[in-house]
Amino acid sequence: MDTALTLVTLLAIVVAVSAGAGRIGMSAPLVLIVVGIVGSYLPFVPDFELTPELVLVGLLPPLLYAASIRSSLIDFRANKRPILLLSIGLVIFTTVGVGFLVSVLLDVPLAVGFALGAVVAPPDAVAATAIARRVGLPRRVVTILEGESLVNDATAIVILRASIAAIAGTVSVWEVGGGFVISAAGGLLVGVAVAYVIGRIRTLIQDDLTDVAVSLLTPWIAYVGAEQIHLPGIDAHPSGVLAVVVAGLILGHKSPVIQSASSRLFERTNWNTISYVLENAVFLLIGLQIRSIVNALDDSDLSATRIGVSCAAVLVAVIALRFIWVFPATYLPRLIPRVAAADPRPPVTSIFMVAWTGMRGVLTLAAVFLLPEDTPQREVLVLMAFVVTVGTLLIQGLSIPYLVGRLKVDGPDQHEDHLQEATVFQSVTEAGMSYLDEGVDGDVSDPVVQRLRQRATDRTNAVWERLGGTGTPSAQYSRIRAAMLERERTELLRLRDLGTIDQSVLARVMNALDVEESILDRLYEDETTADRETDLRPSYDAEGACEHLTAACSVPPPRTPAGCEECLAEGLDWVHLRLCMECGHVGCCDSSEDKHATGHFEQTGHPVMRSFEPGEAWRWCFIDQASG
Repeated sequence: MDTALTLVTLLAIVVAVSAGAGRIGMSAPLVLIVVGIVGSYLPFVPDFELTPELVLVGLLPPLLYAASIRSSLIDFRANKRPILLLSIGLVIFTTVGVGFLVSVLLDVPLAVGFALGAVVAPPDAVAATAIARRVGLPRRVVTILEGESLVNDATAIVILRASIAAIAGTVSVWEVGGGFVISAAGGLLVGVAVAYVIGRIRTLIQDDLTDVAVSLLTPWIAYVGAEQIHLPGIDAHPSGVLAVVVAGLILGHKSPVIQSASSRLFERTNWNTISYVLENAVFLLIGLQIRSIVNALDDSDLSATRIGVSCAAVLVAVIALRFIWVFPATYLPRLIPRVAAADPRPPVTSIFMVAWTGMRGVLTLAAVFLLPEDTPQREVLVLMAFVVTVGTLLIQGLSIPYLVGRLKVDGPDQHEDHLQEATVFQSVTEAGMSYLDEGVDGDVSDPVVQRLRQRATDRTNAVWERLGGTGTPSAQYSRIRAAMLERERTELLRLRDLGTIDQSVLARVMNALDVEESILDRLYEDETTADRETDLRPSYDAEGACEHLTAACSVPPPRTPAGCEECLAEGLDWVHLRLCMECGHVGCCDSSEDKHATGHFEQTGHPVMRSFEPGEAWRWCFIDQASG
């Protein structure tokens, strides 16, 4: 009963603090660490020991898998050079640098220094995603940080195991290199094999609950399966961490093929909930370790001053070594003309943020306890790992929002997102319309076909309307329909309380209302025109650009600046305005009743129109169905 009460209390604190931090605009992970540090010194709070088994087997597989299935395999491939340079090269570089420093500071063997270097080298996947996304870093920066943090754990664990073996005896460079190759290649193969088998199994499953249950088992199947493989005569095995990441990336990429739509929604909800609980619980547990770590220092023969200076030096070294590596690793490959042409140099501010965003997490604290009990100055090494973890989370985590604003780092632009989303919706809607044009199988009446066309058109128009802000027909529909559903639900509850209708019938009706409300396209009413005043010019390669968009650069004077030419003549209202880039005709958008901009193209063949709304500069080619 005490264990159950402790777990319930722990989860309640995690949920309450996370929700409270969100309300006051603070980062929940950082607040949870502070709460944990304070709580560790309260007399009624029990000790929570982060054992290696708890973290490596209990926490790490689900956290890595949840992050992997959300990550884009395509983005990972596109950024594989910086990801591998950080997840392998930087981990080795940091291990060596910290190893020599610790050996000098604590007067311990170099193998012990390398062991701590491997412990503090890998930034944490949870910290990277939890903080980087919240502050609005550029998407490529977030992708690189996520990819790095997913793979670097495997590199660090291999080096740590080799260092521990060196502490106990001697290990050759060939043994370390061979172990790394076996760990990496084996983890990759196991991950691919697990993804293939699980993928085939899930294509045969028709029940959504069973499918999601298989998804929940997958990270442990990959991890335990890899860790249990031992080759005869070789003191190395495939990396379970890498197997989990590879399986997650592949299954996430294949999910539209191997899962039903409802199964994907259930899986996303379940993993989001698991990630929310585990991620925040991890930060609370990190803070709760401080009392036991400090108490263990009584066994050390070093002075408090030397311990404090050594911990501070390691923290500074970890941060500095990342800068020393990141900038050359960014610039040097681009000295090769082929690399520079394919991947131009990113802004200095983005490089700086990659270098600065190196928060450590739960793996660092758990891995340090893998050190043998007789390791020289083990209690000081544990404190160093804690200082690096908490120090990077607090110093870097708290300063990232300030630096993003100070350096004017351009994050994701919601207007460009809406433009790209509208373009994609336009393409997929055209694909759906082509099915209707080819003729629907079976005896389907014209009103049904027309209704299908109208629904597809309305969905696309709703996305285009977002570029013009609120007050649009789709926004009005969403707001009014949500109010109607609330009234309908009130009536349903009244009927339920009467007790005259079967509960299973009422449950089906309630489910129908819930599903409809969940898919309503809610728009925020407080979004103003000032929030939208951004030039919407998505970058694209000139070679692959639409020739009509490329040619239509100069903006002609509008023939009717006051509004849609036809609507003004006929006394009609419009939703948004579009400007013909060839003749200056001003017409209304497709969300308007008469769609005069599209009608103008059909009459004249002028291919490109431009938004004629304040603060918008995006263009659309009717012929190539492309935006720019």
